[in-house]
Amino acid sequence: RFYLPLVLASLPTMATGEEVPLALQESWGDFWLFRFFVNAAGYASIVVPGYLLIQYFKRRNYLETGRGICFPVIKSCVFGSEVKSVHQEDGSLPPRAEPTESSTARQVFKLLFCAAGLQVSYLTWGVLQERVMTRTYGATETDPGEKFKDSQFLVFMNRILAFTVAGLYCALTKQPRHGAPMYKYSFASLSNILSSWCQYEALKYISFPTQVLAKASKVIPVMMMGKLVSRKSYEYWEYLTAALISVGVSMFLLSSAPNRHVSTVTTFSGVVLLAGYIIFDSFTSNWQDALFTYKMSPVQMMFGVNVFSCLFTVGSLLEQGALLESLRFMARHSEFTAHAVLLSVCSAFGQLFIFYTINQFGAAVFTIIMTLRQAFAILLSCLIYGHTVTVVGGLGIAVVFMALFLRVYARSRMKKRSKKLPPGETPVQKV
Repeated sequence: RFYLPLVLASLPTMATGEEVPLALQESWGDFWLFRFFVNAAGYASIVVPGYLLIQYFKRRNYLETGRGICFPVIKSCVFGSEVKSVHQEDGSLPPRAEPTESSTARQVFKLLFCAAGLQVSYLTWGVLQERVMTRTYGATETDPGEKFKDSQFLVFMNRILAFTVAGLYCALTKQPRHGAPMYKYSFASLSNILSSWCQYEALKYISFPTQVLAKASKVIPVMMMGKLVSRKSYEYWEYLTAALISVGVSMFLLSSAPNRHVSTVTTFSGVVLLAGYIIFDSFTSNWQDALFTYKMSPVQMMFGVNVFSCLFTVGSLLEQGALLESLRFMARHSEFTAHAVLLSVCSAFGQLFIFYTINQFGAAVFTIIMTLRQAFAILLSCLIYGHTVTVVGGLGIAVVFMALFLRVYARSRMKKRSKKLPPGETPVQKV
């Protein structure tokens, strides 16, 4: 029974040929692969009974035969109204109002507000994320302090606040009549939890700049998932920019310097976790895109996904006994409490800024703002945490962002051209 943990604990050393940092050798229970399987087992303990219940109600034809107090709840969770909306111009978002000349100043103010909100929310979130996962708390002259290790608790904190914010927004504003079966949100929720967990966990092994560039390269798996899940087709320029992003990321990852900071050394575990993040996140976006065929707003999507995210994470944490341990850590370190709460606030309100910006100005403007945010995030991380970047690595970063801006430009040109197409023709779908 002790053989498997020993093998799991030795994997990083065997894969990289390097010594694992002492902090990661404290316990095989802290090794990411073991934690991943433990978390997955916790989610399965909720998913499997839920799946069996759904199949039971469908086999019993409960929609026609069911009665009683529980009928509306079961109908909403398992069957929904099954009324799908007509595809809208942007695939999932309501048509946005075009700015008029009389309101130019107001539109400029809105744009500045959106840009500032997105930059502040996600730059703060990035800095805090690296602080929480890579630095110690409670360090003194005699005590080295301790690191927070449970990434799943941070995911839970983010999701519980996002669930609250989305719920309040839906309660206070008029929303479309909901028609999707609630259980369908669980797929996007599960992949979203796992992608966030991989994102936090990866910072134990790689630098934040590396993680940011890896996120930029998720265009490639998103396109692959689009073909598999949604049967999408793409233009030549999308393949070209995807290739440029791959080249730029490769230049950054393969560049090295003798005096490079130890935290920027990319390890095998970090690469695997980043791959997990990209794969899970690609599935999330494509599954949500498919869900938007039902008549729903982005905030309803945010609410539905986070309902299941809270259920999965709190269930897994309670089963492991990790919830109380994390709360004790918060009680011991008030600084961590402030960081975790602010991290969740930035994540929740950042999502609202995303929806508002896309609704007001479209996906192209939003993409430009977020691409600039990624560049600023790398710069901030290097300044605050002392990461070093070589000349080749800097060129790689430049290639990545050049490709991202090229995608935005080409996409905007394609949208203008699609408006001039004859009524019978439809443009190819984009990611």
